[in-house]
Amino acid sequence: MKNATRPLRRVLFAAAIAATLALPASPALADNEPVAVLFHNMAEPFFVFMNRELLDEARKLKVKVNVVDGQASSPKQSADVSNALTQGVSGIVIAPTDAKAMVPAINEILSENIPVVTVDRRVDGAKKPIPHVGADNVAGGRKMAQWVVQNFPEGARIVFLTGQPGSSSAIDRAKGIHEALAAAGPKYKIVAEQTANWARDQGLTVTQNILTSLTGNPPQVIISANDDMALGAVEAIQSAGLGKQGIKVLGYDASPDALKKVRDGEMAATVEQSPGRQIRTALQVLVANIRNKTEIKTVAIEPILITRTNIAEAARAGELK
Repeated sequence: MKNATRPLRRVLFAAAIAATLALPASPALADNEPVAVLFHNMAEPFFVFMNRELLDEARKLKVKVNVVDGQASSPKQSADVSNALTQGVSGIVIAPTDAKAMVPAINEILSENIPVVTVDRRVDGAKKPIPHVGADNVAGGRKMAQWVVQNFPEGARIVFLTGQPGSSSAIDRAKGIHEALAAAGPKYKIVAEQTANWARDQGLTVTQNILTSLTGNPPQVIISANDDMALGAVEAIQSAGLGKQGIKVLGYDASPDALKKVRDGEMAATVEQSPGRQIRTALQVLVANIRNKTEIKTVAIEPILITRTNIAEAARAGELK
């Protein structure tokens, strides 16, 4: 270890572990050098599902993983990185809370010559490019906006619920939405745009406030950068007595709750970004690098817009009841 503080940092890392899978390791991955998987926020259903997929893939690969919850905090996640390095990990998979705030921590990983891959969310500005496995969120945002253009040829008033500021997925989805609406012309107008920080309760409150401010002239569409906020928006529409106004709500993640709303006509669409495929691929390429020195390459996954007509294409469609 490089300094005397590392025994203390080992204790900190152990306390930070949210979930640990201990399995027989391959000779290339010693028991005291697991793969650290640092998630953005385990309170979000998206990452709960991704973690379940991760643990299953780890069993298949016979690798030990230490899963740590960043709790949607860049300082917390930065400390998690430092502690993981102290622990002596063989590699790191990380879903960075913030694209720029996490750069110093990523640079720390690079300085230690530990292989790293980002999943779902990328980092911008590290001292060298970091391989990334994730959905093409710009394309996903563009598909949402194109659905609006196709279904409202005369134009539409749109509310846009954005994700957590600073996260690359929120930035990219917003870029795709704004670009596609701008290309379609001024008759597609975003009348309100506000973050609800990926959370259902905030999606409800923010949408309620927006609908109140637009009393007498409600939007025709609510585009939400994730499903949790979209589900909050659906509840807000119903509580405001606007269910018969036909406000179309679009989400992103293709979670079972959102798929049910799409199936039942309470949501217009959601976007499948294959979280299981993302995390499984990220772990596979990292472990291949550790064991065989295989180069880690960026993998972009094409998102799919899911509506009632193609709901069977959603990865979690089988969970619907």
